[in-house]
Amino acid sequence: METTRELSRRQAIKLAGAVALAPLAGAAPRNPPKGRLKQSAARWCYAKIPLEDLAKAGAEMGLAGIDLVNDPADWVILKKYGLVATMVPGAGSIPEGFNRKENHDRLEREMRENVARAAAAGLPNVITFSGNRRGTTDQEGLENCVAGLNRVKAIGEEHKVTICLELLNSKVNHKDYQFDHMPWGLEVVKRVNSPRVKILYDIYHAQIMDGDILRTIRDNIQYIGHFHTGGVPGRHELDDTQELNWRTVARAIADLNFTGYVAHEFVPARDPLQSLKEAVSLCEV
Repeated sequence: METTRELSRRQAIKLAGAVALAPLAGAAPRNPPKGRLKQSAARWCYAKIPLEDLAKAGAEMGLAGIDLVNDPADWVILKKYGLVATMVPGAGSIPEGFNRKENHDRLEREMRENVARAAAAGLPNVITFSGNRRGTTDQEGLENCVAGLNRVKAIGEEHKVTICLELLNSKVNHKDYQFDHMPWGLEVVKRVNSPRVKILYDIYHAQIMDGDILRTIRDNIQYIGHFHTGGVPGRHELDDTQELNWRTVARAIADLNFTGYVAHEFVPARDPLQSLKEAVSLCEV
């Protein structure tokens, strides 16, 4: 007799397959992007806007997808508007990640299930985390992350889905998070040495912790699978109240022929869709 977990997994994969095969007849066409970057937007930043409305507006302004759309049932809505879920759950959470060996069995199970589901729906990326330190030294956490990601890299390779380890700041937003400096994460992915294990380079978090954004991107683009934006300070609009020149950043990424996605993950302080439209236009380089 099959377990409930087995049934739910089969149902999820079946649903993901239905998403991949969902007909697009009558779907609203997506305006082609005007620049060289494939842009996306994080769902949680627009949580008060119904997903259908966000997808329709995003398609009209030239987005390629929506980030962090976690429910496979919602992927159908994105597909209706010619969009893709550009980042979906992989394994773990911000506080509970690969830096502790006791998490590895569970994270491998989660990754196996979620990567298969993403692949069935034709999605490119899943997200994962180092986890919080909780007394774990950086060296121990690094070695544990390498060991854990080595256990799951073949899953990403088999399904052609990229596992993205996210950099977050521990200074303002995520106290005690272990992957809070780019050199640490770079050492992890270099040791894992897989084309399907890369870094989610969140520029907002990276600017708070390390700065030197352009040099870091140019020197390490081969290890970066996905980008997030967000104005510093405050994580608001990419406008002239922020300390980075976002058009310059976008141009630097595009000049490196980056083929992944740049997802806007700022919290709008003004009209959200107007702010998103302005950010998309700013990054059309």
